[in-house]
Amino acid sequence: MTKKIMALLLFVTSITFAQEKVKLRTNYKKGDSYTIKVKTAQVMGLGVMTNDMNIHMDQTVTAVSGNEYDMEAKITKMTMDMKQGAMAISYDSSKKEEELSDTGKMMHNQMKPMLSATITMKANNRGKVLSTKVEPQVPGVDDFTNQSTNIEYPAEAVKVGDSWSDKKSKKGMNFNYVYTVKSITAKQIDLTISGTVDGMATGKITGTMHIDRATGVPSSSNLDLALKVQGQDLSTKIEYTCTKN
Repeated sequence: MTKKIMALLLFVTSITFAQEKVKLRTNYKKGDSYTIKVKTAQVMGLGVMTNDMNIHMDQTVTAVSGNEYDMEAKITKMTMDMKQGAMAISYDSSKKEEELSDTGKMMHNQMKPMLSATITMKANNRGKVLSTKVEPQVPGVDDFTNQSTNIEYPAEAVKVGDSWSDKKSKKGMNFNYVYTVKSITAKQIDLTISGTVDGMATGKITGTMHIDRATGVPSSSNLDLALKVQGQDLSTKIEYTCTKN
């Protein structure tokens, strides 16, 4: 009997959360710090070119004013393994320069400015980035921050089954995202991600995202992009985690 009662309670609880509406908002406090890790794996054609990259970033909330907040971020570690035909490049920023190969040293000279740059960002509590600044100015650094905040929450509350769309344009490509609420629990909100890409590349987007309910911050996501670029297939997988320190 006890098992039947527990099963009934769990069933009723699941129905309650399914009917519940939540207003997705970030709930940052000044001084909050996070460790962000982004793992990207790309394959062009039938393995003609591959590129595996890992980025670690520290992010701190420096100010909160009403519905807006300021953040500072720095890349703390970067690794890359790239292959194109017979050429292979391997780089790890945590290694000493003398431990790197010749190609690794070349990459080190290119990446060193990124590792010394500070990214400041202003956004609102719906996740919309209002401004981004990089000091010193290093092209491409803010791409990593934009990737980690690539969701803008809807104005209205949502329940299980609800969807909203978001469009972002970058480097000649338009990314058309559709987010759908898969489940709501006391601890997190789970989303499925779908969409299309057009412009210089065309293709489809699929994935999932988990949002911490207490803070409103995405704790993890997985994105798969199946694209065609100038007639070539390009597969990109992006794994993202954000951990509060």
